[in-house]
Amino acid sequence: MADGTTVRRAALGAATGFTLGYAAVRAVQALRDLRRPAPLRADRGPRRYAAARRALTIAGMARGVATLAATAFVLADPLDRALRPLPRPLRAPAFALAVLALDTVRDAGAEYVEGHMLERVYGTSEQSASGWLVDQLKGTAVAAVVTAIMVELADAVVVRAPRRWPAIAIAATPPLLAFATVIAPTFVMPLFNRYEPVTGDLERRIRALAARYGVGDASILRFDMSRQTKKANAFVTGVLGTERIALGDTLVEAFEDDETLFVVAHELGHYVRRDPWLGIAVGTGAIAVTLLFADAALRRTTQRGLTSAAQGARLMFYATLVQLALMPLANAVSRAMERRADRFALAATGDRDAGMRAFRRLGEQNLAEFEPPRWAELLFASHPSLASRIRALEASPP
Repeated sequence: MADGTTVRRAALGAATGFTLGYAAVRAVQALRDLRRPAPLRADRGPRRYAAARRALTIAGMARGVATLAATAFVLADPLDRALRPLPRPLRAPAFALAVLALDTVRDAGAEYVEGHMLERVYGTSEQSASGWLVDQLKGTAVAAVVTAIMVELADAVVVRAPRRWPAIAIAATPPLLAFATVIAPTFVMPLFNRYEPVTGDLERRIRALAARYGVGDASILRFDMSRQTKKANAFVTGVLGTERIALGDTLVEAFEDDETLFVVAHELGHYVRRDPWLGIAVGTGAIAVTLLFADAALRRTTQRGLTSAAQGARLMFYATLVQLALMPLANAVSRAMERRADRFALAATGDRDAGMRAFRRLGEQNLAEFEPPRWAELLFASHPSLASRIRALEASPP
């Protein structure tokens, strides 16, 4: 037992040291860049950019696990004790908000370097540091409100049904995800970008295409994506009468109309094939597996289950491990949906040449690697490689 305790303490010490050390290094880099912004990289090609992003993805996963371990097994109990004078209904949300605040402050340097500075030095963004900071503050405020509400609701369920709460949470997931699908485009996204109607010939062509598939009344909007990035994107979002077809200004201004129409047709394919509902079903399944495994792990290690905010932090640690294990499967499902949407776009437009040009232009504008390593695609990619998507169009009948 003593050896096991020693190993556990050493592991937690290493996790805490890694978390704080990483944060300190990134904070120094961020401060240095704020004083003297780093110039554009001379070797800012797609392969180097993709390699840098992959390295950060792997580092981020390691940092996330280490941070959660330090929070759950080092910080959680003292913080829980400090909050006990609060009324019982306020303890869990206060705990969650305190952890969010600590994480935000500690990770500010890493977020700046990896989310702002990297994109700037590779030439995919011209956003100012102040503009980036404003977006971060808005995102943190939204996260704080959502966290407080969700944790308060979850805590109330756990108090009233200490053994049945996973089943209740799983049953509540589909309506919550559907609600988020309505709320996010209506109230959250406009906090970060300005949306305005698309007009002219492009609007008429998009509406005619959408009308063929029962979405002719959708709002067709253009948003100032260039505020954050030079990358191009579009999406169709909303359910139950809140449908929106949104085009980044970076897409509208850089792509030919037939290329934009193919991209919109791809996004319509997700809607017509009910991918938002499929995503809700897949998300519910993933949450079910995550909660059941995490709850079992918590009960096995504590013999008590979810009885306090500190135990909630440990539940989140176990849940994150399960989610990381499920990530390749979730990405495989996502890639299958993307391929199906590509086939829909080809059938809807009958223009494979525009599709191939659109994919090539996306690669150039988004600094995307056309053919990433196979292992990276299997583990991390939610979309098929651009090269494979172009080959699929090339192989389609003319």
